[in-house]
Amino acid sequence: MYQFCRQSPHNAIVMPSHGRFVGAASLPFQEYQRKRGDRVGHHWRIPTVVGRRTVRHLLHDTNHWKSFVQARLAVPMGDPGCLSLYGHDPERHRLLSEHLTAEYRVRTSGRGREVDEWKLRPTGFDNHWLDGVVGCAVAASLVGVALPGTSDQGPRLAKPRLRLSSLHARRKSG
Repeated sequence: MYQFCRQSPHNAIVMPSHGRFVGAASLPFQEYQRKRGDRVGHHWRIPTVVGRRTVRHLLHDTNHWKSFVQARLAVPMGDPGCLSLYGHDPERHRLLSEHLTAEYRVRTSGRGREVDEWKLRPTGFDNHWLDGVVGCAVAASLVGVALPGTSDQGPRLAKPRLRLSSLHARRKSG
């Protein structure tokens, strides 16, 4: 995936991402030492990369985002924050449902906090589509989408692009 993104003709806008298990005993994303150039969001971050062969990538807390998606599925139809499936035919969504329920949560404590840790069910179902839905939720957060009433809510105003020519003009005039 990293090589694909690096070699893509769209490599300026394509970015690989992957989840990281952050358990109760792990260091939460909010406590990571932020480095110059890092981009940090709601349980995700884009760390600064160094070197010629590296690709800028997005890391996210899989346990948090799986809990987030499962909570959205539990919201009643029509309420804010609901994630729903279309139509009334359950057979149409059987495979997606199997993927979305392929893992179960275990509430664990550590380092003075409690988190849900997600484990694969022994039934052997695939969870690829759960990972895909989680990735979509993280991507929505990356571009500024947030649930109503949360502290992350609000449009993020894009900073105007800084042009080298305007810097030179400012330097000459000042």
